[in-house]
Amino acid sequence: MESAFQPRGLPALIGSLPLADHVEACQLVLEYTPQIPLWIQLPAHKQEGMVAQFMPGLPGICSTADRVYIDTDLDNFENDILKFYEDYIAVVDGDTDLFESRFSLSEETARGFFVFVESLKGLSSPPIAVKGQITGPFTFCTGILDQNKKAIIYDAQLKDAAVKLLALKSRWQVQQLKQFDCPVIIFLDEPALAGFGSSEFISISRDDIAQSLAEVIAAVHAEDGLAGVHVCANTDWTLVLDSAADIVSFDAYSYFDRFILYSDPIKAFLEAGKMIAWGMVPTLKADELANATTESLVNQWHQKAVQVEKLGIDLDRLITQSLITPSCGAGSLSIQQALKVLKLTREVSEQIRQNIT
Repeated sequence: MESAFQPRGLPALIGSLPLADHVEACQLVLEYTPQIPLWIQLPAHKQEGMVAQFMPGLPGICSTADRVYIDTDLDNFENDILKFYEDYIAVVDGDTDLFESRFSLSEETARGFFVFVESLKGLSSPPIAVKGQITGPFTFCTGILDQNKKAIIYDAQLKDAAVKLLALKSRWQVQQLKQFDCPVIIFLDEPALAGFGSSEFISISRDDIAQSLAEVIAAVHAEDGLAGVHVCANTDWTLVLDSAADIVSFDAYSYFDRFILYSDPIKAFLEAGKMIAWGMVPTLKADELANATTESLVNQWHQKAVQVEKLGIDLDRLITQSLITPSCGAGSLSIQQALKVLKLTREVSEQIRQNIT
C-alpha cells in the first residue's frame, strides 16, 4: 500500500544505545532525531536483550542463572498453551482489552517504551512520526530454545504461538503510540535473516518465513501503523521487497552492492510508494566508524543513489521515500562512539535533504 507518510530523507535510529539510564537515552533521541524519535532498548539491562525483552507471555518459560528457555515437558505446559490461545482469541475477538492482556509490554522488560511515551507527552507539538520496534519472527524463533536446546522454530505449535505473541505486541505498540496523532512506524528487527539459506537453517522454507513476516506486518497494518523490516547484513532481499512491508531497512554502508542486485524488486517497491531506510552510518566496525565523516558518508550515499536512479527512480523521489539511519543498533559501542553515530546520522540526513527541490 502507498503511504501518505513521506520521510523525505529524515534521520531515524535503530533501537539500542550503550547507556543504563532510560531518561538519558530518550533525551539523546529527542536531541538528535526529534522528527522521528523512537523508544530505546538498553542492553546494559539483561532483560532488554532483543529476544528476552519480548518473551514474556509465551507459555512454558523457564529461567536459570544462565539461560531462559521454553520447557515443553512441564506438567502444566499443555494447559499453558491452551490458555495462551484462549487469551489470543479473546483479544482478537475484542472480548479482552489488548492493554490488559499478556500481549502488552511491561515496565519491567521495556522501561524505555514507557519513558518514551511520557517524554512525548511533554512535547509542545507532535513529531512527524514515531518509531517502535519488535524482534522479527525469524530471529525470535531461532533465538529461543527449548529444554533440549532446540530452536522453537522447529516446533510448529511453539513457532505459531511466538509469531502471534509478536503480532499482538506490535499491535499494542501502535495502539499506544497513536495517541500522538502522527504516523507510527514499527520495525521488525531481523538480523538472523542473514543466515537464511545456510546449512544451519536448511530445513526452513522461504514460505514459512514469508508467512511469519506477513502475520506480524498485518497486525501493524490492522492498527494503521507502518511496518519496516531491518536486516543488518545480507539476505535474500525479496523476502522483504516482495512482502507487505512499507520500509526496507538495510546496512547500506556495507551491503549496498548485494542489495542493488535485486534491481527489479527494488524498482517495484519504490514505485509502489514504499520506503528505503539507508543504514549509512557504520556501527559494526569500530575502525570504519572512527574514519567516517559526514562528507565521506554523503558522498557514498550519492554514489549509491545514482545506481538506484538508473532503475528509473529520480533523485527527488528517492530522497522523498528515504530515511537515513545507522547501519544497526549502537548498543554494543562505547558511549563516545554512539554519540558519533547519532551526530553523523543527523548531519548526513541534513546534507542529503538539501538536495530536495
